[in-house]
Amino acid sequence: MEDVIKVIDKICNDEIIKVVISNKKNKEFKYNKVGIQLKEKNKKEYYQIEKFTDKQVFHENIEIDELKDKILEFMKEEFKQLDAWSTDATYNVKISKKGKVFFGKKKSNNQKVVNKGHNKEKNYILKEGMLIQPLIDLGVFTKEGKVVNSKYDKYKQINRFIEIIDDEIKKNNYEELTILDFGCGKSYLTFVLYYYFVEIKKINVKMIGLDLKEDVINKCNEIAKKYKFDNLHFELGDINGFKYNNKVDMVITLHACDTATDYALYNAIKWNAKMIFSVPCCQHEFNHQMKAENLDILTKYGIIQERVAALMTDSVRGNLLECAGYKTQLLEFIDISHSPKNILIRASKSNLSKDKKEKSLKQVEDLKKEFNFNPTLYNLLKDDNLI
Repeated sequence: MEDVIKVIDKICNDEIIKVVISNKKNKEFKYNKVGIQLKEKNKKEYYQIEKFTDKQVFHENIEIDELKDKILEFMKEEFKQLDAWSTDATYNVKISKKGKVFFGKKKSNNQKVVNKGHNKEKNYILKEGMLIQPLIDLGVFTKEGKVVNSKYDKYKQINRFIEIIDDEIKKNNYEELTILDFGCGKSYLTFVLYYYFVEIKKINVKMIGLDLKEDVINKCNEIAKKYKFDNLHFELGDINGFKYNNKVDMVITLHACDTATDYALYNAIKWNAKMIFSVPCCQHEFNHQMKAENLDILTKYGIIQERVAALMTDSVRGNLLECAGYKTQLLEFIDISHSPKNILIRASKSNLSKDKKEKSLKQVEDLKKEFNFNPTLYNLLKDDNLI
């Protein structure tokens, strides 16, 4: 081990920005890989350690002068390879099966690594290094848990959606949730969500995916069985007429076309769901109805009318959710299929005041009157005395 100590001494005499420790000796060892990154907070530098298991990442912060001891701790017993970067050099250490140490150093411009370490780095929930089978099958991760370069945008988009849900989930200490995913299709996002709830948040989840295509439902149930996702199953059904008599905590609807989104929101409200996450798609209803006497500049050009109608559709949906007692946000969201539709509606059941509900309803009715709209969601909620 003296040779290992010597090369680690050489490396730590430089100003190290990043370290990756990999190739574990014992397959039974808990961690698959260790990453160490130089960070800065309140003008003080420190190292952040990330230890990767198959399903989770554990964090630890250490002082600058603790780096060498931490590296030795892993390299002496558990791992056979180390890669490290300073501002102008790259280091590589490999330990053979017989314990022989191979050490390499080369000059290199690592300014990108330096910038990444010192700037605020995106703390993704689904981290590189995790072995998330749905992301591997989707082609976003390699079998080793690395992000495929050509899929990095998709990786960021999936994380963005998970982050929006996580912001709401962490407000309460949920132990179990029942979740309905309307119009799930064959997207792997449903499987990624299940992984997030069960493996990362440790929540006992019952999750149901709903779609109109029987072959898609059969295939998704096969995949859920393959992953051993025991409380995830898929059913054949239409958003408009789906019946569910048990409690529902969360409703998710991604890219439900035109008024299918309205039926999904209506069902969620009727079930008194705690949380609603919806990415609408193809808002045709208002565009076909839209007439304006006082503001006809908005209907003069077809492309302007189409875009304004789509934005008004989601504004009305947001207000109607408020009328039904939901604290509602419309968030920018780069969606999974690279669609230009990039608004996500996030709503959570809350104790909204009567004045706020009445104001939201009046705004909808004023817009209806001005542009001759007859919104599906408005009619569904009115007919059922939900607003």
